[in-house]
Amino acid sequence: MTELELIAAIERLTGGRGERVARRLGDDAAVIRAKGVAVGSIDAIADGVHFELSTHSPADVGWKALATALSDLAAMGAEAGEAFLALALPRGFGTGAAIELVRGVEELAASSGVTLAGGDVVRAGALVVTVSVTGWADDEADLVGRDGARPGDAIGVTGTLGAAAAGLLLLQGADASLTARDREELLRRQRRPVPRLEAGRALAAAGATAMIDLSDGLATDARHLADRSAASLRIELERLPLAAGVTEVAEATGRDPLALAAAGGDDYELLFTAPDDRRAAIEAGAGLAVAWLGSVEAGSGVVLTGSDGAPAEQLRGYEHA
Repeated sequence: MTELELIAAIERLTGGRGERVARRLGDDAAVIRAKGVAVGSIDAIADGVHFELSTHSPADVGWKALATALSDLAAMGAEAGEAFLALALPRGFGTGAAIELVRGVEELAASSGVTLAGGDVVRAGALVVTVSVTGWADDEADLVGRDGARPGDAIGVTGTLGAAAAGLLLLQGADASLTARDREELLRRQRRPVPRLEAGRALAAAGATAMIDLSDGLATDARHLADRSAASLRIELERLPLAAGVTEVAEATGRDPLALAAAGGDDYELLFTAPDDRRAAIEAGAGLAVAWLGSVEAGSGVVLTGSDGAPAEQLRGYEHA
């Protein structure tokens, strides 16, 4: 299949959703009707760095590529809108695999109300999938950045942590005693993370003051939030909400479960801060479980504490080169 034939196949495969998109695939550029303010983000994932084709199907790769970009919109409290997909395909990665990859993108796009509005296809030495997304909000004041945490704010996190890291260990051969259900869920969280779009909008509306998605691990991403807010985040590791099966996988591989959850990355949950008097509103509106991890203090950096309240081992998640 030629490049033009592949693009035509992608156009037939993907659906046009939403009233904002006037023109999408098939023209030189997409035409999108504006709403309020636009929120843009771009992410790239590469074979051998963010996934392995030996453990992730092409559809998993497509899903994950879109999920990582949409998670940035979730962390701002934006409504997801349009996506643009660029595929760098190595020789040997055939047409069928490319179509399967796009099916993975489209599956998540359809469930998130996202329109694939355009993209590009090139040959390359390795598989690299780049996704640019546009989100929307009525007003900039409706969005949440990383710079709003203030001393006295509570620190919260959505969902559970450590699942993606534990799933990766399973893919790498870890032998842990797990129920079939827990094993499958850990693998799903690694291969097909779910961006917390609805929760992000709910947290923004309920009064979150700062927010970030946990892509590189709580230990690293919390520092990004602390640095941007010029504040100190004090987090009690004992309060981390571990996903089912994380403890078993960590212990089977000689790791501390809390350290794995704090530094593992790829969870794509939302770490946020909020005034203490907004806790009830946030718990009621988030749409999923919220765990409270600590508080914001004057100062700088992140302090991770053990069960005795003393600073714990200095942990770090993924660091970009």
